[in-house]
Parts: sequence; C-alpha cells; structure tokens
Amino acid sequence: MNVDNDPRRPPPYQGQPYAGSAFPEPGRRSALRRFLGGSPAAVFVKLLFLSILVGAVMAMLGVTPGLLFWHAYDTARALVDLGLDTFHDFGRWILAGAVVVVPLWLLSRFFAVSK
Repeated sequence: MNVDNDPRRPPPYQGQPYAGSAFPEPGRRSALRRFLGGSPAAVFVKLLFLSILVGAVMAMLGVTPGLLFWHAYDTARALVDLGLDTFHDFGRWILAGAVVVVPLWLLSRFFAVSK
C-alpha cells in the first residue's frame, strides 16, 4: 500500500500555516481585532450604544462627569490623609520602640564581643 494515497491519512497542513508562509491564513484574526474583541466597527457601535445609555441614566440622576471626577478626587484625598495619619502614628510607635530596643541591642552586642 502506498502511504501517499492512503485515504485514512489526514491531509497535510490541516489549517496550520506551513513553514515559510508569507501571508496569514484567512481565518486568523488580526492583533487589532483580538485586542478590541471584534471588528472595530462593531466595537464602535457597541460603545456608542452603551455611552448613550449610561449618559441618559446619568442625566436622569443629575450626575455630571465633573461631579464624578471631584467625588473620586475627594475620596482619594480623604484616603491618603487617613493613611498618612496612620503612618504618622505608626512612625511614633517605631521611634518609641527604637529608643528602648536599639540601646539594648547595642549593649548586647558589646557584651557578646567581649566574651
């Protein structure tokens, strides 16, 4: 039996690009389509529809993009201030502990060296 004419043998290059292929296969998606999650036109239409929907809801609630930005800014600022106050207290604890621990460590090192 000749191997090349065997009907049970799968055809060569089953959808895989062969070595030295200059052009991608027609079924492969481009990097732009993979990044966007579809064709650019379809993604644009989806984003346009969602923008209209969200904009209408925001207008009904009386929320503006500027108001959202300043609310997020104030929230972040409050969290930073709270965190800095916490670190300020934490720094006091470190300093108070270091006043006791470092001299004791130095004394223990001096006595360890003298042995």
